[in-house]
Amino acid sequence: MLKHGSLAVAVVQRQVMVVQAARAHDQRERWVDVYTYTPFGERVFLASAVPQARISARDILTIFPDGEGVYEPTTGMLELPAQAFCEYMELSDRTQRRYEQLFSAWTPKVGLKAKARKLVPGW
Repeated sequence: MLKHGSLAVAVVQRQVMVVQAARAHDQRERWVDVYTYTPFGERVFLASAVPQARISARDILTIFPDGEGVYEPTTGMLELPAQAFCEYMELSDRTQRRYEQLFSAWTPKVGLKAKARKLVPGW
């Protein structure tokens, strides 16, 4: 599934991040050891506050093809090619919209329950 050093986009702590495989993983493994990167600018990613993580294999959204031209200017920094960055942005936007839909569906229910219990003043 993932070779050592392969790049992917995954959900880590409810955030979409670029991750790099810390070691080789096969398809049967349920957990993947990765290095995490957060966006810093146009196509540039920096090592996140928690640079290493173990994530569920289900949290991987896409795996970039090997040798796609990822540039590593210095340790802890990645620069993605334009196509890979566009794919990251699309997955990030899609995940954000899904979280917003879940929150908006949840908010009215919580508001009605609080009103019924008279926990929210002025309702």
